[in-house]
Amino acid sequence: MARPLKELAAHVGGQIDGDASVQIEGLAPLEAAVPGQLSFFSNSRYKRAFHATKASAVLVADGTVRTNGVTLVKVENPQLAFARLSQLFFPARTYAAGVSSEAVVHAEAHVDPTATVMAGAVVSRGAVVGPRAVLHPGVFVGEGARVGAASVLHANVVVYDRCIVGERCTLHASSVVGADGFGFVLDLEALAHVKIPQAGIARLEDDVELGACSCVDRATLGETVVGRGTKIDNLVQVAHNVRVGPLSIVCAQAGISGSTQLGQGVVLGGQVGVAGHLQIGDLAKVAAQSGVAQDVEAGQTLGGSPAIEAGTWKRAAIVYAQLPELLKELRELKKRVSQLEKGKHP
Repeated sequence: MARPLKELAAHVGGQIDGDASVQIEGLAPLEAAVPGQLSFFSNSRYKRAFHATKASAVLVADGTVRTNGVTLVKVENPQLAFARLSQLFFPARTYAAGVSSEAVVHAEAHVDPTATVMAGAVVSRGAVVGPRAVLHPGVFVGEGARVGAASVLHANVVVYDRCIVGERCTLHASSVVGADGFGFVLDLEALAHVKIPQAGIARLEDDVELGACSCVDRATLGETVVGRGTKIDNLVQVAHNVRVGPLSIVCAQAGISGSTQLGQGVVLGGQVGVAGHLQIGDLAKVAAQSGVAQDVEAGQTLGGSPAIEAGTWKRAAIVYAQLPELLKELRELKKRVSQLEKGKHP
C-alpha cells in the first residue's frame, strides 16, 4: 500500500525539500530504486549513486543540497530514519498463540497462554516461557531455564538448564545459551585433562540479539552476562564468566575469552580475538581481525594483532606493504657503508 511521503517524513521528524505529494510504495537502495520508492544517502562513497538514483525521494542529512531533481527528506540520521521506516513497510511477523500438539512441554513447566510453542520444541521441567514468546521448531529450553516476554527463539536454539533469556530477545537458528565453559586442568600424572565443573549460568538481558550459531557459555561460577540491547552477529563465541556491557556490537566470528569484561557500547569488528581476564572500556572500538592482548581504555580505537592504537596501526600497515622495497634499499645502503668503511668508493 502506497504511503504519502508527507506522512513518512512526519514519522521520522524529517523536512521535505521538493514534492511533498509523492506517494511511496516501497524502499530500495539508491542504485536499484525506481519511481515510487524511497531510499537513503548517508555515506559519501555512494555520491555517484545518489546523483543517478531513480528513487522518488531520498532520506538525507540536514544540509544536503538538492541538485538532481529528486525530492529530499532531510533528517538528522538518514540510516536511522530508513530503519524506522523499514519497520513500517516490513513489520515483524506475528504468530498464533498456543502449544503445538507435536511440541513436548513438561507438566511442571510454565508456558504463558499467549506464547507460541511450535512442533518439535521442548520445554523442560521447571522452565518458564513468558508472554508472547515464540519457540520455533527444534528449540530446547532446559530445566529451570527462563525465556522472557516477546522473545523469539528460531529453529534449533538451545537454552541450557537454569539459563535466562530476557525480554524481547531474538536468538537466531542454532545459537546456544549456556553450554559448558571451556575449563580444564592438565593432570600430568594421569595424562588427562581434568574438567572443571561449569556450575554457573548464562544470562541475556532484555533486547539482546544473537546471530545464528553463536554461543554464550555458562559461567564456571556465577554468571556470564550479555547486557541490555547488545547485538551479537553470527558465529560469535562468548566464553565463561565474560560480561558484555549494554548496547555493544560484536561482529561475526569474534571470540571473547573467559572472564573478560566489555564496557558499554563496545564495538568488536569481525574475527576480533580478545584474550581472557581483560577490561575493555566503554565505547572502545576494535578493527576487524585484530588481536587484543591487554586492557583497552574507554573510547580507544585499536587495530592490528597485537592490537595497537588505530592511527599507529594504519601507518604501520602502509609501511608493511613497502617492506620488500625497503629491505632492498637497506641492503644497498649496508653494502655502500661497508665499502666506505674499507676506504673504497661505491
